[in-house]
Amino acid sequence: MTAPESKAPPKAAAIKPRARDAAALEEAFAQYQAELLGTLFYLVGNMEDARDALQEAFVKCWRSHEKLVEVQNLKAWIFRIALNTGRDIRETAWRRKRQSMGEDESMIASQEDGPDLLVEQDERLGRLRQALTQLRPEEQEVFLLRQNGELTYEEIAEEIGVPSGTVKTRMRLALSKLREVLAE
Repeated sequence: MTAPESKAPPKAAAIKPRARDAAALEEAFAQYQAELLGTLFYLVGNMEDARDALQEAFVKCWRSHEKLVEVQNLKAWIFRIALNTGRDIRETAWRRKRQSMGEDESMIASQEDGPDLLVEQDERLGRLRQALTQLRPEEQEVFLLRQNGELTYEEIAEEIGVPSGTVKTRMRLALSKLREVLAE
């Protein structure tokens, strides 16, 4: 009598994690979508490619969702896949005509701001975007994972496979370069 009862929970447990993993992945993508899209926008340079990279990253994560049991930090895992996908798209983007980053409709300021403030914000955003594109790829990656991915230095180091001291150095260099450009 006890044997059938003990077999039922393992079967249910064997089925539930896959469904739970898929649901967790969908929930995480919904939760991090804005951060991922912003990170990919800065990485690839335009919103169209950023959206493509986000969609492709979701597909890659979905195909590997059974590995979620092994993942310690879901956000870091998703951001890592998204950054790798964005990097791949950026490297092949020269084949397509790219849209200027300044024409992105999602960057329009609110109607409440005056024209002077709008111009000032646009100039700052433009300088920031330009400064981000001037960072070395490894500095850009660390900066985006830290700022948009909100990962710790240790999590970033683990994800990209370098010592945490290297991550801190890259972040320090990135911040120094960005401050320099924005101070001008």
